[in-house]
Amino acid sequence: MDRRQLLAGALALPLGLAACADTRGGPPVLKVGSQKGGTKSLMLASGVLEGAPYRVEWSEFPAAQHLLEAVGAGAADLGAVGDAPFLFAYASGGKVKAVHAARGASGGASTVILVRGDSVLRQVADLRGRRVATGRGSIGHYLLLARLAEAGLTPAEVKISFLGPGDAKAAFSSGAIDAWVTWGSYVHIAQRDDGARVLADGRGVLSGLGFEVANVDAIAAKRPQIADFLRRLSQAQRWSGAHKEAYAQVMARETGLDPQIARLTVETLRGQPVPIDATVVAEERQVLEVFRAAGAITTAPDIAQAFDASFNAAVAP
Repeated sequence: MDRRQLLAGALALPLGLAACADTRGGPPVLKVGSQKGGTKSLMLASGVLEGAPYRVEWSEFPAAQHLLEAVGAGAADLGAVGDAPFLFAYASGGKVKAVHAARGASGGASTVILVRGDSVLRQVADLRGRRVATGRGSIGHYLLLARLAEAGLTPAEVKISFLGPGDAKAAFSSGAIDAWVTWGSYVHIAQRDDGARVLADGRGVLSGLGFEVANVDAIAAKRPQIADFLRRLSQAQRWSGAHKEAYAQVMARETGLDPQIARLTVETLRGQPVPIDATVVAEERQVLEVFRAAGAITTAPDIAQAFDASFNAAVAP
């Protein structure tokens, strides 16, 4: 699919969408959150938003936790996050629902436990008593808990520090922590700057699912705009597979990443849209149970209520 075909599909608007304007007489505004190098870069690179009958107001966040807080508070209408942080936010009472799903191309390889190149740590069991940093409720947190359980360790046997990506990178570079569980471009930057080595990754553990998560009030108030945005997002995700260089160039421009880091990130960040169905919900129940078994989530939410499948038509080619 070339760019002209992509735009033609994106401009086929759902009936009545163009008539939905805000009370001031201008086009409606859809407030979209994006993590570094994520949805914003993809949508701009693919051009799918050209001609949209609403204005997208972007907000960018360093990690999923901050994005989900904004969506839950209504500061953003929707945004893309991994499955683990979404479930963590939902179980904590966040006013959010998953409205769109995509499965990553990396098979879980883009989320990893990093150690420095000269570290004596060689396997996950070696983390006993060591200092490990990740984000609370992040996909890295989930990977750490899952790998610790496999190695016969409990979370209490590891000194876990919950840090944002910037603080975790500084702690890793300085040697203040022994390992860092992170994802995407942060992995490639640590490998370049600190000679980081992968101790373990998420293959065979992570589902690779990510979700576009919407505020529950926004779903009711902005349904036509959200449905159209998700359709354009699905087109952009399908476009990305054959246009990795174009995507990487925009990512580098938008984020300030080194072009080579952006290229490596695109290779693992790409995802393909999938419907929210019983298989997806079943996989997410397993994620929730890992958090619950580790004591990271103490509630027992009805996970079926976390998903809104009414936008599934958006993933159709």
